[in-house]
Amino acid sequence: MTVRSLRIGTRGSPLALAQTHMVRAALAQAHGVAEDHFAIEIIKTTGDQIQDRPLSESGGKGLFTKELDSALIAGDIDLAVHSSKDLPTHLPAEIVIAGYLPREDARDAWIGRNGVTLDQLPAGAVVGTASLRRAAQVKRLRPDVQTTLLRGNVHTRLNKVERGEIDATLLALAGLKRLGLADRATALLSLDDFPPAVGQGAIGITSRANDPETRAALAPLLDEATALALLAERAFLAALDGSCRTPIAGHATVKDRDLSFYGEVLKADGSEVWIVRRHGRAIDAAMIGADAGNEIVLKLPHGVAGLM
Repeated sequence: MTVRSLRIGTRGSPLALAQTHMVRAALAQAHGVAEDHFAIEIIKTTGDQIQDRPLSESGGKGLFTKELDSALIAGDIDLAVHSSKDLPTHLPAEIVIAGYLPREDARDAWIGRNGVTLDQLPAGAVVGTASLRRAAQVKRLRPDVQTTLLRGNVHTRLNKVERGEIDATLLALAGLKRLGLADRATALLSLDDFPPAVGQGAIGITSRANDPETRAALAPLLDEATALALLAERAFLAALDGSCRTPIAGHATVKDRDLSFYGEVLKADGSEVWIVRRHGRAIDAAMIGADAGNEIVLKLPHGVAGLM
């Protein structure tokens, strides 16, 4: 039986559209239908419209998802495609994460003007980023450089480096690869020095909780190892009550039936860092992530709020 036509919701940025076309192509291949059997609906989000201030001052990462959530709940779309690091810790009760495509490389890429690396930056150089995590990690290694807010899509950020408005920026390698821009990276940053945001590198798909038909259609696309890794990472974030207001990194890997997790929380100025490592059975992913988060909470002298 031919799968029914599904309406796929997405933000309108070049990266969001590239990821949505990946999902549509995978759906079409899985079910042996033409790609245009599935419609793409572009939905403007509040997060895309705010460019002059950090999202942490405007309501957090949910600003990239709430309009898509509303469209799902209203029945205007059947599924929504997200960069998983943009998914808030808690979703509306009517919505579930159906799953994830296989995860891409989770590392950050460094883009330096004229090929300058982090180590080569002169004192007082300016690194642009919209991420408190990346800013804190840069300051931890190079407290003598400045960080400044850098919003906009990937091309906008790259162009600001080229024009010399900033000396460098950091972007997710996965996004650069999906846009065919991986060659713009000056260097790939190690997971030890720059552990990624929770969910980085994974394309997440949400659907209505009461729509098993759509989830069944998506099932052939979804990757179990990625789902288990992100289950641990998101449990870590939830235990910390984390959002884009706090510099938090979390990364899990699954091999066979085992899961390894690394978590990190930093002061905003990079002057202190709290680290946790866990290893256990992949089936216990949520428990491993939550336990790691609770360990960090006990270590923080003034709670997560004191890091902002």
